[in-house]
Amino acid sequence: METVADYFGSLVFNDEVMRERLPKDVYKALRRTVDEGKDLDINVANSVANAMKNWAIEKGCTHYTHWFQPMTGITAEKHEAFIAPAEGGKVLLEFSGKELIKGEPDASSFPSGGLRATFEARGYTAWDPTSYAFIKDDTLCIPTAYCSYSGEVLDKKTPLLRSMEAISEEALKILRLFGTDARRVITTVGPEQEYFLIDKKDYEKRKDLIYAGRTLLGARAPKGQEMEDHYFGALRTRVSEYMQDLDRELWKLGIYAKTSHNEVAPCQHELAPVFTTTNIAVDNNQLTMEIMKKVAERHGFACLLHEKPFEGVNGSGKHNNWSLSTDKGTNLLEPGDSPKDNAQFLLFLVAVLKAVDEYQDLLRMSVASAGNDHRLGANEAPPAIVSVFLGDELTEILDAIAEGKPVSGRTKEKMQLGVHVLPAIPKDTTDRNRTSPFAFTGNKFEFRMLGSSFSVAEPNTVINTIVAKELREFHAILSGADDFTKAVNDLVRDTYIKHRRIVFNGNNYSDEWVEEARRRGLMNLVSSPDAYDTLLSPKNIELFGEFGIYSSIELHSRYEILNEEYSKTVHIEALTMIDMINRQVLPAVMEYSGSIAKGLEAKKAVLPQMKLEAEEGRLAQIVGLENALYRAVKDLDDAVSLAADYTGSSLAHFYRNSVLPLMDAARESCDALELIVGQRNWPYPTYGEMLFYV
Repeated sequence: METVADYFGSLVFNDEVMRERLPKDVYKALRRTVDEGKDLDINVANSVANAMKNWAIEKGCTHYTHWFQPMTGITAEKHEAFIAPAEGGKVLLEFSGKELIKGEPDASSFPSGGLRATFEARGYTAWDPTSYAFIKDDTLCIPTAYCSYSGEVLDKKTPLLRSMEAISEEALKILRLFGTDARRVITTVGPEQEYFLIDKKDYEKRKDLIYAGRTLLGARAPKGQEMEDHYFGALRTRVSEYMQDLDRELWKLGIYAKTSHNEVAPCQHELAPVFTTTNIAVDNNQLTMEIMKKVAERHGFACLLHEKPFEGVNGSGKHNNWSLSTDKGTNLLEPGDSPKDNAQFLLFLVAVLKAVDEYQDLLRMSVASAGNDHRLGANEAPPAIVSVFLGDELTEILDAIAEGKPVSGRTKEKMQLGVHVLPAIPKDTTDRNRTSPFAFTGNKFEFRMLGSSFSVAEPNTVINTIVAKELREFHAILSGADDFTKAVNDLVRDTYIKHRRIVFNGNNYSDEWVEEARRRGLMNLVSSPDAYDTLLSPKNIELFGEFGIYSSIELHSRYEILNEEYSKTVHIEALTMIDMINRQVLPAVMEYSGSIAKGLEAKKAVLPQMKLEAEEGRLAQIVGLENALYRAVKDLDDAVSLAADYTGSSLAHFYRNSVLPLMDAARESCDALELIVGQRNWPYPTYGEMLFYV
């Protein structure tokens, strides 16, 4: 009987395969490139390419592709056959080191934020040897970075790789001061993925799901999630079969899919992987989202990754579990057993606190999208206000250090880092606070604001960069200290005192917290356009430039792309809503009200003295809502026409402030009609039909 161990990673050109198939000197040279960032010799590349090609052909591949992650948020691939012409009309199967290292896809139609004109088509992909090649759909996929002909970054992977190098370099400087022997610091991530599964037949009848990924119209079903009977509940047979099939496909690709369960909302589920190196986690999550959709089709499902597919039930997010470890396996965010270890732990901890406080805007911006705006702050996900949860025990320790007081349960002397051992801190320091946007959970931080459809590259690029910035500042302070232990103690204390406003262990859903956050001076960037506007602040341009993550030009292009994507998303939603109302809802309502009117007329002819309250009351109600809906959709259509007068950020704000409220007004009338128009007359599946399929 075949076991998971027999096929796990069978479609991945991983370290085990490379060790087996590459000459020893080539393998060692490649490992130096991966582990130490050494340049890759073309002869080594040729040997790797040949082994990779032979392995792929044995697996049934005829093509290869440079698999990259443009600013569209999804992946891209251009397939090339291994074939080359030979004498006598024959064919050779070739793949060179040059082809492995570099590709040249058309760059003209990918988002560039003005970096490239449409007639400037050339772009380059460059192999990322730190991420394993894999086979998908009988094609060898080579993970790559992507840039323009003139060198500007056009993808999400390149900035992430730069940020990983930056935080490793700065963290190593701190570790050397502590006498820690490490050559590299690695950021790890485990992104928990939420999603909805609905019947494919229902999906195909909804234009809004097809075009926009979410239901733009739809009244709530009589039953939603209020009984809390779906969360961790028994899986439907169809769903269980889907999850088993999905796990198998992911395991073949070496993706450590670990946990699957029902989430809170009906038809909502979650998949969680084991932690891995950040850039590999990003690649794996992009693959996971793609494969989730493909496997869903095999089982007669549509997989919805939108942040808010259904109004009135919880939306879908993606919890980003982020941590720091050395190449020796030491987790830098885990308390230790000695004074030195705990001083080091608390120093890294307050570096993260300082980073989150000083760059709240960037963290909020990194998770901003039209879809996620429907979810954040809706008492189902963290609010738009960024704060950090530490738990009572850890907060008490830091408060004691800040105030020069003894920690509860210890001697009466105040605690000095590098002298005392911290009280034992369990991995989960207190009951989990599910409302916190950025929660410390024992040996990692869980960033909970990401949307379900997000690439996790950008949020992790931001986290890595802002923490690298604080570690660089810490090193400048500590490297010249006469008394290192005292300097660490003072730095931890002073940093916490200055930035403790970012720590909040209470209910982030409460109105009181919104007011308290305002008093603390924390940002509340409610909408995505508001968050995008902070990207180009001088401090943020300086930050990314200092570490070579983005140039000023590249950052401006990101800003343009984000605003454009937001505007296009709402524009498509508005046009879809207009189309559904004008071509489906209003005709159905008019036909239904007309049938009531005809019936009313016929009954009056037979029973002229009889009061027909039901028909008259229902007809008046429907006609009133029908007229309101007609006016609302006309107002919406007029507003969309005015969008042509705006560009860039002003266009995004126009859609946010002018178009979305009109969409809400049209939906209100439409959803009210759905509840009183005959079920057979309604033109598309309702929430009850989609969320409670059999």
